[in-house]
Amino acid sequence: MDIKNISGPEFLKELDNKELAKLSEAIREYIISNVSKTGGHLASNLGAVELTVALHSVFDSPKDKIIFDVGHQCYTHKILTGRANKFDTLRKLDSISGYQKRKESIHDPFEAGHSSTSIAAALGFAYARDLDNKDNEVIAIIGDGSLTGGLAFEALNNVGNIKSKIIIVLNDNEMSISKNVGGMSEFLKNIRLSKSYGVAKTGYKKLLLKTKLGTKVYRATKEVKERIKDRLNDNLFTSLNIDYLGPIDGHDIKELKKAFKKAKESKETILVHVKTVKGKGYKPAEENCSSWHGVGKFDAETGEITKSDVTSISELVSNTVHEFMEQDKDLVTITPAMITGSKLEKIFEDFPDRSIDTGITESFATTLACAIALNNKKVFLPIYSSFLQRAYDNINHDIARMNAHVVIGIDRAGLVGEDGDTHHGVFDISFLNSIPNIVICMGKDNEEIRNLLYTGLYKQEKPFCIRYERANLEYEKTEFKEIKVGTWEYLRKIEGCTNTVISYGTDVAKLSDMLNDENINIVNARYIKPIDKVILKELAKENHKIYVYESNIKTNSLGTNILEYFNHLQATNKVRITGIDNTFVEHGKISELKKIVNLDLETVVEEIKEFFNN
Repeated sequence: MDIKNISGPEFLKELDNKELAKLSEAIREYIISNVSKTGGHLASNLGAVELTVALHSVFDSPKDKIIFDVGHQCYTHKILTGRANKFDTLRKLDSISGYQKRKESIHDPFEAGHSSTSIAAALGFAYARDLDNKDNEVIAIIGDGSLTGGLAFEALNNVGNIKSKIIIVLNDNEMSISKNVGGMSEFLKNIRLSKSYGVAKTGYKKLLLKTKLGTKVYRATKEVKERIKDRLNDNLFTSLNIDYLGPIDGHDIKELKKAFKKAKESKETILVHVKTVKGKGYKPAEENCSSWHGVGKFDAETGEITKSDVTSISELVSNTVHEFMEQDKDLVTITPAMITGSKLEKIFEDFPDRSIDTGITESFATTLACAIALNNKKVFLPIYSSFLQRAYDNINHDIARMNAHVVIGIDRAGLVGEDGDTHHGVFDISFLNSIPNIVICMGKDNEEIRNLLYTGLYKQEKPFCIRYERANLEYEKTEFKEIKVGTWEYLRKIEGCTNTVISYGTDVAKLSDMLNDENINIVNARYIKPIDKVILKELAKENHKIYVYESNIKTNSLGTNILEYFNHLQATNKVRITGIDNTFVEHGKISELKKIVNLDLETVVEEIKEFFNN
């Protein structure tokens, strides 16, 4: 079979188990081949191939709704639903997303880029189904890492309340991005290791089938067997009135189909516990699945990943915090399951007693950080900008209201590229700006980023947010200096010039270089909140024309802060602010996306020149 010719999942019902297993291997090879050229989420998808093939062979999509949590493991689903011929454009501009996408296919009923949403979504679909008296199934596929999230627990708790039947497939590979932690991980481990029912069932069967009378007894005691099974399988899920089936070998098509058919026949909500291997079938990904969770291009034959020789800003930040932790026994680092993503491996290795991985629990991690900080400790809390949204209430109600000394590293700030609209870090300035006590900053280079971290941890005691983008910078140890909160700097100040560009982050340094021959002042607004009122008063007094560049949502941005302050001063300056309009930006390369929203620096430089010359 040519995988590119698959137009829908209906043909799977005509294949026997051996043919389905053979197809699974072909799909696995197809995913490896394509992702090696495009980059993407590899290990999680390789682990879910047979699981997805079995699902589509038993259920009837799109009538039956299949909802993947996050979507990190939906590649096989996309292949089976007619999108294999587009896989060479995966995650590229104007092509298929790396996640489920409603506008892409009728087979994608729900979409998400954050974890722990699938069970809640499935309950909503099932409730609406029941109101319409329809008979389709609703299946939520959730990983054991995602199951640690609070939203998943809230949904499980409401299964008995809503009473609409759903099927929950727990894809248990003992991993999220990094190794799973916490009580849920231990609970699932105990279930995996428990062989009590299997052993009892096997012994019972062997004993009775030795005689004709025993065979009759065996066949007649189905109800007794089920009661024994229920007793031995008593666990968290059954306590919540959720039938439990498993663990099932997630790479055995026959066993998977058998379990899914039983789940389909059930009249009540049921959880099918499926045990899979993350990275299955590709040795490099199996041996180091954290590194192969999300990868760039790589050599499919050798497993060699194309790497940059330059340090990522995430690693630069982590290295700097590591320097502080070597000297400061009161400094603690907390991450919600992003040890690898935020480059914290060395911190966790060298300071295990002062490093906490909370699992996929941004809200909990944030309140935990607050409480630790209130007990005379300093806390560094790195979280991707996109995931920080999930902790808004905890930042507002806990950290900011109690003025706790937590330094939040806002990783992946700005447009992030191929992961698209669920992952772009363009909202954090807007939703943090209105919260009292919060400091927001962003450094332009290695030295300034290090000095802002130093300032946040040791020269002030407010909640301190330092943003850093998905980019690379050379890491170099430099002498630490305080950058007083709320102060900006001129990167270039020309005598008598009243044309001024204001920006921050690495972009301000790039703009300074690109406008080097122009009669334009450049201000590095490294503190987005609070703003530098001294410089702004000076600009207002001298009636500068001001161009504010930033690649985040315009609403409640640095630009609007400046406009608000000028209005307070009753200043008459001509000010142009840039940013992303009130819209979601799709997936594609960062450079492509910036052009789409008219924020690529080449376009901006021409606009700046035009603005100042008119």
